[in-house]
Amino acid sequence: MERIQSIAISAGLNLLCVPSSITAEGFYASLGFKKIRDEFHESERTIIMAKTLDL
Repeated sequence: MERIQSIAISAGLNLLCVPSSITAEGFYASLGFKKIRDEFHESERTIIMAKTLDL
């Protein structure tokens, strides 16, 4: 994740969004991501999480 964030910052991005499963939500939260919204694809729930990057 550090490498992905570094690439995003180098590209000039200030926000990184990830789709998370329910079981991975805690992992992303521990890295500073915040829940934005839930998306549902039929019965499958995906949690969209985002983190502001320091440029």
